[in-house]
Amino acid sequence: MIYAGLIFAILAALLHVYIFVMESLTWTSPRTRATFGTTPETAETTKELAFNQGFYNLFIAIVTAIGAVFIATGCTAVGVALVLAGVGSMFAAAVVLLASSPDKARSAVIQGLFPLIAIVLVVAGVAM
Repeated sequence: MIYAGLIFAILAALLHVYIFVMESLTWTSPRTRATFGTTPETAETTKELAFNQGFYNLFIAIVTAIGAVFIATGCTAVGVALVLAGVGSMFAAAVVLLASSPDKARSAVIQGLFPLIAIVLVVAGVAM
């Protein structure tokens, strides 16, 4: 069960790497602006904020990936702690997005579904 959880954790990490790319590298591009629903002016004004936020997403993806590597190499306790810290942060951010911007429910579900599944499966795998 823990390895099924790792698959979802890695999927969540990959999604957050993609979010990093959009927020930190392509924030002002037409495609990214369409994804986030921003105008060229708003994107330019918020570029520094998005750049920082993108790195936050990258860092939690890295923590999750490192945790998965620890689990795969037999260091289960450390790996589980890191994976749960990473996907727990991702899920918590999705909850905050949903609570603060109900109109972005679709984005919150996309951002939070893989982490939630990973949490359930990893915790269930450890409990067995």
